[in-house]
Amino acid sequence: MFNVILYQPEIPPNTGNIIRLCANTGAQLHLIRPLGFELDDKQLRRAGLDYHEYANVRVYDNLAACLQTLPGRSAQPDHQSEDGGTARLPHPPPPPKGEGPNVSLRELIDSRRLFAFTTKGAQPYHEVHYQAGDALLFGPESRGLPVDILESVQPEQRLRLPMLPDNRSLNLSNTVAVAVFEAWRQCGFSGGE
Repeated sequence: MFNVILYQPEIPPNTGNIIRLCANTGAQLHLIRPLGFELDDKQLRRAGLDYHEYANVRVYDNLAACLQTLPGRSAQPDHQSEDGGTARLPHPPPPPKGEGPNVSLRELIDSRRLFAFTTKGAQPYHEVHYQAGDALLFGPESRGLPVDILESVQPEQRLRLPMLPDNRSLNLSNTVAVAVFEAWRQCGFSGGE
């Protein structure tokens, strides 16, 4: 349904919780190295309980390699919003000239429906109109997404969850859960019961 991308996750129990979340929502989990743990880490397995076998988890050496496995964005139809209006992302740019080592990270991001979650985002996460197949990108727990990646994402696709002022950030697994469930809700909890 959705693609959850964890860029260089550091804390095993967070990733274990996200594995369990993905198994229960049908989301595919993509992990970008380096990881702050081994995939057979005891804490990771404990947090994920026995859901590892039900989750679709893939590991990549870098974000570009991950994005190349995701389908490109085609022209998106208008989407009905809850208030009866329509909303859409800006016109999708043309697909990158080529996939592979010569395509830039910005071209890969621009040619996919990718949303980066960051405390530096101005766009509220719940005002986006999600679609099946969207990629939701999250940074490492201690530092968030690097500036070069954030700058490669259009400002309207840099999303923020509301928090009280002067707080640093929410827990990664909580943020992923809030985002995935909002996106899934907007898609009518397709495939769920």
